[in-house]
Amino acid sequence: MSRIGKKAVAVPNGVSVDLQGQTVTVKGPKGQLSWTVPDDIVVGQDGGQLNLAMRQDTQRAHAMWGLSRTLVNNMVVGVTEGYERTLELVGVGYRAALKGQALSLQLGFSHDVDVPAPAGVAFAVPKQTEIKISGIDKQLVGETAARIRRLRPPEPYKGKGVRYAGEQVRRKEGKKK
Repeated sequence: MSRIGKKAVAVPNGVSVDLQGQTVTVKGPKGQLSWTVPDDIVVGQDGGQLNLAMRQDTQRAHAMWGLSRTLVNNMVVGVTEGYERTLELVGVGYRAALKGQALSLQLGFSHDVDVPAPAGVAFAVPKQTEIKISGIDKQLVGETAARIRRLRPPEPYKGKGVRYAGEQVRRKEGKKK
């Protein structure tokens, strides 16, 4: 039994939720998100809360119940507070800069790597070695951060590369004579 699916999603003031069939649309101060809930799940609005329940007691419905509740909650949090990921550049000469809306990275290659900002995502570079990725869609912010990290993942010998803020890189011992 899903413990997450049982919890109701609190809808704060200033956020409106529109239910049309299986599509849930959430509008808030930062924007609007919509998602189609799987057919196994029923969404109901009760005052300032959203309740999700299973139509039938099947294995797929159990799997989708907690997932659906979490995704709807992420939409509510996204349109009220938004999401942010921070990346750090570690290495001599590794730098980041903004070129309009795009991100220009110097990662030790013979050329600069330009990363365009997807729709709904904004880049900020407070320091040359720090990148902040923000937006209202949690999945899109995380995916964009992962794509940037994939350009030069941290290597285990010197720890150079692009890493998430606070990420611990397991270090290996080098060759011995």
